[in-house]
Amino acid sequence: MMYLRIKRVIDLVVSLIGLIVLSPVFVVLIVMIKLESKGGIIFRQKRVGKNKTHFDILKFRTMRIDTPKDMPTHLLENPEKYITRVGKFLRKTSLDELPQLLNILKGDMSIVGPRPALWNQYDLLEERDKYNANGVTPGLTGLAQVKGRDELPIKEKAKYDGEYVNNMSLMLDVKIFLMTVRQVVSSDGVKEGGVK
Repeated sequence: MMYLRIKRVIDLVVSLIGLIVLSPVFVVLIVMIKLESKGGIIFRQKRVGKNKTHFDILKFRTMRIDTPKDMPTHLLENPEKYITRVGKFLRKTSLDELPQLLNILKGDMSIVGPRPALWNQYDLLEERDKYNANGVTPGLTGLAQVKGRDELPIKEKAKYDGEYVNNMSLMLDVKIFLMTVRQVVSSDGVKEGGVK
């Protein structure tokens, strides 16, 4: 598919420009994270990429270092206990996702595509198989995210992911990207403790 080649070029250009332009923001966030709590700046988590290959997604760390690993936040007994104050702000504004520009640059992710599932989200992966949504490069944002983000049930998320795969185009990607910007600014559909 010709658009996939164009899409990769767009990903490279936009992620590179994003990293350069947002570098001052990166510096400020790094200082904030380090001042508040012990631990690394970057949080790595195993996620499922194209054709169910695994990769480490990068995020700014929003939780304490004693948080149970490989568990979606909403499944923790008391998520608030683990999320730092800076982390709460980063999650609400989606700034914790900025390091994924490096994932995009590397080719693990795209700007737009189905959000990469956790390696142990077997129910979501199974639903996505029905729509061939595991066969495309996952994205920083996607159709399911602009249709409801953390509020959507798994079957509905997978259905939107499949709709994206079937209708992938430059126009759709631009539309999803602009809707994401609007949604992030308004914090619409963000449910604390949800899996992003």
